[in-house]
Amino acid sequence: MNLIQMNYNLKKDIIQWDIEIWSKSLDFWGDEINISTPLKCLEIGSRQGGLSLWAAIYGNSVICSDLFLPSDSESVRNLHTKYDVTKNISYEAIDVLDIPYDNYFDIVLMKSVLPSLGDSKDMEIQRIALKSIFKSLKPGGKLLFAENLEATFLHRISRKWFVKWGKKVKYLKTNEVITLLNEFGELKFITKGFFSSFGRNETQRKFLGKIDTLLDKATPSQWKYLMIGILKKK
Repeated sequence: MNLIQMNYNLKKDIIQWDIEIWSKSLDFWGDEINISTPLKCLEIGSRQGGLSLWAAIYGNSVICSDLFLPSDSESVRNLHTKYDVTKNISYEAIDVLDIPYDNYFDIVLMKSVLPSLGDSKDMEIQRIALKSIFKSLKPGGKLLFAENLEATFLHRISRKWFVKWGKKVKYLKTNEVITLLNEFGELKFITKGFFSSFGRNETQRKFLGKIDTLLDKATPSQWKYLMIGILKKK
């Protein structure tokens, strides 16, 4: 709603990898919420601060956070300065398992966070993270997320051998994520991508992502490796 027309370079700065597929999250979120109203936003697990940039270019107040202080990263500071949004962004070191805010945010944003929390019995560590997130949201507040899925046997093998952190993270099955998230709020989601996950560089991923887009409706949801969603606090 009232979305900024984004060229590929802006999408790249926001999403930062696998742009063709992951940037579909911006379209999905933007169609479902009014991002142009004054909102209090939190990005968790920010890495390079891309989702903070997305929220800030619409004039929202954003806390860009990671386990370590994001403003210590020159690349994060340079990215936000490039788009002149530093006035809308503050930086904090925040552990997603213990967010120090109660009923405060309109929007929490995260990208590829749940798998990085690791493997635990019955996804308990993911539940702790979601409890922390929902404690920080106002009633009716929303979690906007884009998360890697386990997808197929081919994806699991590819990550194991070609992704340096592939053996350390816990990729969840589509039905596991749905069951987990439905415990916390009203879930609306889409799944995207099959081939582009196998690209070894951004040029390959862009080409394969266009194939994914063409074949999207013919590809079973459980084969796809990305879930994009909005979870509304009850």
